[in-house]
Amino acid sequence: MASPLLRTLENFLRQHHIRDQVLIVGVSGGADSLALLHSLCELRNSYHLQLHVAHLNHQLRGDDSKQDARFVEQLASDWQLPATVESHDVAELARAKKLSTEEAARLVRYGFLEQVAEREGARAVAVAHHADDQVETILMHFIRGAGLAGLRGMLANTHYPFRPPLRLLRPLLGVTRAEIETYCAAHQLAPREDASNADTKYFRNRLRHELLPMLEQYNPNLRAVLVQNARIVSDDYDYLMQRSRGAYERTSIDRTQDGVAFSLSGWRSLQPSLKRALIRLAVTRLHPALRNLDARHIENALRVADSARVGARATLPEGLWLFRDFDAIVIGEKFTAPDLPRASAHPVRLTIPGQVRVDKRWRLDAHTLSREHLPANALQGIDPLEAFFDASKLPDELNVRARKPLDHFAPLGLHGKHKPLRRFMIDAKIPEAWRSRTPLVVAGDDVIWIVGWRIADTVKVTAETERVLHLKFVRADE
Repeated sequence: MASPLLRTLENFLRQHHIRDQVLIVGVSGGADSLALLHSLCELRNSYHLQLHVAHLNHQLRGDDSKQDARFVEQLASDWQLPATVESHDVAELARAKKLSTEEAARLVRYGFLEQVAEREGARAVAVAHHADDQVETILMHFIRGAGLAGLRGMLANTHYPFRPPLRLLRPLLGVTRAEIETYCAAHQLAPREDASNADTKYFRNRLRHELLPMLEQYNPNLRAVLVQNARIVSDDYDYLMQRSRGAYERTSIDRTQDGVAFSLSGWRSLQPSLKRALIRLAVTRLHPALRNLDARHIENALRVADSARVGARATLPEGLWLFRDFDAIVIGEKFTAPDLPRASAHPVRLTIPGQVRVDKRWRLDAHTLSREHLPANALQGIDPLEAFFDASKLPDELNVRARKPLDHFAPLGLHGKHKPLRRFMIDAKIPEAWRSRTPLVVAGDDVIWIVGWRIADTVKVTAETERVLHLKFVRADE
């Protein structure tokens, strides 16, 4: 009678149509990879698999690492399997790239397995992550902050991190560590023991040996609950991604190798969950191998994208930015200045009501209206190129000009408190190159509107306002 592990593996091979191909098998020498390799050998003839063993010496445990490599080489020879065994100084890479040892090891290992697959003409790489690894991964993602993508845990069959369409297979995700140990004992397998698995200086090991046992005091079935939740989350995530791909096609207006732009009107029509998904999709398409995109990155980017401040930027991993333009949300590495109205070197007097040209491409329209005729969403700052003011709080003469060194500003929301205009622009993250060119609407010496960003609190529309001044920048050719 086949063991539970062997039945799980056979179901996996059948479900994912893994047959008639070369399969690279990552083998560390530990119990999990040894059980994976042995069980694949048991089934290789039935599924016409050509197995190729791959082992990487990370050079992290001195002579023990060398002995692991020799063990895998001898094992492959004894089992008459081709093997590739290489060595890489992971600690040096971690120092050079300023990565954790764990992250550097992951990058080197996956890069190595990819190279072996390419040399051998393989379409898939199999690794021995199991159910207990899955539990630890889900919990790690939860602690560090993750959305649905992270709370799914590891996937059993997914695109390889660095080189699609190469597949990364995890056939043992449904098998527990205890079942693996039982399998090894039943087949007289003698795996290597990795002493570093007990070293609690590593986050995963602290979680495995300290946190999980403590949590299981509250729920002895915690591991099963986490795995079940991951399956549910994975289904929800798949549905969300199906919806988001459609939204991506509808709202993206520019897609290049360097960036993706979403129309602002399309963006505003989306639910927050779809907006988060679009950010992830854009980042993934620009950097397919990116792994450290977590919830704090997404939430910060979403906050900036939904703000009314043109020019606001949010930092994303791998040198990417999310940028709030006048009519688009842009995600990429390089940005060109948007098509802004440019402040004139000399003040331009406004005609109220009426129109005035502020540069070759832009004019400023001004008119007044009664409070009851104010559009419902007028005060929500939806269009950064228009603003509404209490007309009774303004003099007859208004001007548009560039900033001056001693300008102060009482931004909306600070209840009339003034601050230097320069400080506001820095705090608002207005790019330095734009500060001198950004138009200001002024009443005498008082700045009442930094175009694209904020009006002054002192001239805002209130419940007592009777007459409203509406200013809007319009392209001169419209």
